[in-house]
Amino acid sequence: MPGPHDDQPLLHAGASLADASAAVVLVHGRGDSAQGILGLAREFDRPDVAYLAPQAAGGAWYPNSFLAPLEANEPGLSSGIAAVLRAVAEAEAAGIPRERVVLGGFSQGACLAAETAARNAGRWGGVFALSGGLLGTGPGPADVPRLRGMGGSYAEKAFDYSGDFEGTPVFLGCSDVDPHIPLVRVETTAAVYARLGAEVDARVYPGIGHTIVHDEILAINNITEYL
Repeated sequence: MPGPHDDQPLLHAGASLADASAAVVLVHGRGDSAQGILGLAREFDRPDVAYLAPQAAGGAWYPNSFLAPLEANEPGLSSGIAAVLRAVAEAEAAGIPRERVVLGGFSQGACLAAETAARNAGRWGGVFALSGGLLGTGPGPADVPRLRGMGGSYAEKAFDYSGDFEGTPVFLGCSDVDPHIPLVRVETTAAVYARLGAEVDARVYPGIGHTIVHDEILAINNITEYL
């Protein structure tokens, strides 16, 4: 069946794919656009990188909270993942291997990027989620002590992914008072990625709410520095 995002555009910024040494796929949040998230490219110190941003139909990748059951966000979720992977495939078709492709986003886009990478674990150039985490039901606030005490073993029971990230650098940044992203989901996402073999850098920013801060940009620049 056709998905809602199948006919949406893929925007480009930065170096051309033919000349780029690496690619970053940027996934926009709810109510934003591909053009909007491409504004982040100005913050990254890599003129030799191609930036690709898929567009969501109606400005949203899926209709409900990322904490809802997965089926409640279909068919948008699967169509969104397919749109992100089409962007990755375009970079690969231009000769940029996946280990030189970074996948990331903000808010709903961070959730979609994190979910896409987790379902396609392997050696990526990097993954980042700014104010986001893996989708679906899972641990709630009452489960924080169990999550911290059991680490990846508990996350494995809640989120069943397979594959090996082979040391892919992953950055997760979020506030402790984000009104949309419970901190426990960021902790769960970090545990899942670590279990799958990623090198995870998860940072909590006290009191900032739902936004992007300069330290997060520096962390992403640290990932792209080695591409």
